[in-house]
Amino acid sequence: MSEKAKGKMKEAAGAMTGDEGKKYEGQAQQRKAAAREEREQQKRTKSEQNKADRAEKSRDKQEREDKGGLLGL
Repeated sequence: MSEKAKGKMKEAAGAMTGDEGKKYEGQAQQRKAAAREEREQQKRTKSEQNKADRAEKSRDKQEREDKGGLLGL
């Protein structure tokens, strides 16, 4: 079960029983899980951007080689 789901359950249990501490703890757990997911997504995005940059550089290098080097000489 995900941390977000656990936090939702804690929040709901706290709301049902009137335990404000448990309710806020569940909300905090959900925020923490959301922040972790955001960081992981940023890492994946950065990794994909790096791969795209490397592919573009490789393509540009190949195009230069196909043209015969610098300025087509």
